[in-house]
Amino acid sequence: MIRVPIEERLNWQKTADEFGFKFHTMYGKKYWDESAYYQFSLEQIEKDIEEPTEEIHQMCLKVVAAVVADDHLMQRFCIPKNYWPLIRTSWEKQEPSLYSRFDFAYNGVDPAKFLENNADTPTSIYETGFWQWLWLEQQVDAGKLSRKSDQFNSLQEKLVNRFKELKYLNPDKKLFFACCKDTDEDRGTVQYLQDCATEAGIINHFVFIEDIGVSQENEFTDLNDQIIDWMFKLYPWEFMFREEFGQQLLNEKTTWLEPPWKSILSNKALLPMLWKMFPDHPNLLPAFFEDELHLAQDIKKLVKKPIFSREGSNISILENEEEISNSDGPYGEEGFIYQAFYPLPKFGESYTLIGSWLVDNQAAGISIREDENIITQDMSRYVPHIIL
Repeated sequence: MIRVPIEERLNWQKTADEFGFKFHTMYGKKYWDESAYYQFSLEQIEKDIEEPTEEIHQMCLKVVAAVVADDHLMQRFCIPKNYWPLIRTSWEKQEPSLYSRFDFAYNGVDPAKFLENNADTPTSIYETGFWQWLWLEQQVDAGKLSRKSDQFNSLQEKLVNRFKELKYLNPDKKLFFACCKDTDEDRGTVQYLQDCATEAGIINHFVFIEDIGVSQENEFTDLNDQIIDWMFKLYPWEFMFREEFGQQLLNEKTTWLEPPWKSILSNKALLPMLWKMFPDHPNLLPAFFEDELHLAQDIKKLVKKPIFSREGSNISILENEEEISNSDGPYGEEGFIYQAFYPLPKFGESYTLIGSWLVDNQAAGISIREDENIITQDMSRYVPHIIL
């Protein structure tokens, strides 16, 4: 695993705009960065990323099975009690999932360390599935990369195939897609998934989260009063549980992507549960609930994470109980978990984080984010990769 500088494509910003990549630069700062790429060997990808991703995914599913069967654990995950039946029913029915993204700390030598599971609303899927692949093709054609260059990236193909399977499970249904207003990144992400669904033959529509209503029959509807009986939402379950219309979820008249049981996997309480069930696994880091910190006495450096959080918000790094770094944000009222600190590898001035994608149960590709700050956040740069 090495970081290699490379000449950027001529007028790539114009190409990005033409392909609908409207958020390649945000707030005047570069988000997509193709001035360099990360190079991996095939063995690093297959043995150190792909295999652990699929193994940890199965471990995560075992955590879900344990949590839905135990009221105490449901409380540990800070899930409102009135939604427990919804989640349990969703799991018992084995309602299908679309995708997830694992975050790993990996230096190319030691086992990749699992940091968290972005199981409900993972972003950067367009950049991963389409845009970095287009970059690879164009740089190979331009002679800037070897024709032997490849990429760990079957994400778009797997998404389309998964949507075909979901269409079979939901015959004659329209699939509605939703995200919040005023965010180019979320709208671009959802548009890409809509394109994949269209390619799979699914009739689909878009509605903003803020525009969803409820009919007299207690069914969710869009602005045209179309009944929403199947929906992909780029909107976290923990937010939905707090909404004014959240109680309407209990009517179970809508099939959701991601399904309600994914609210367990997107929850940071997953991390201490994994450590309890699979202690000393080479890809896991010790993790503890707040009332178990006595078990972490021998760990000098810990990362404090809110039970619910997004985009690296409200993360603190503690050394001998003293805070040495933190990120701002609105999360933390439900409490925190603590995970042993493991350093992100540093290339030049940048700390590097690997996102490993899953579609259904299969590893599907990686995304790479880097930042001068040790805590990766929403504006951390996206950098492409190759296998050589």
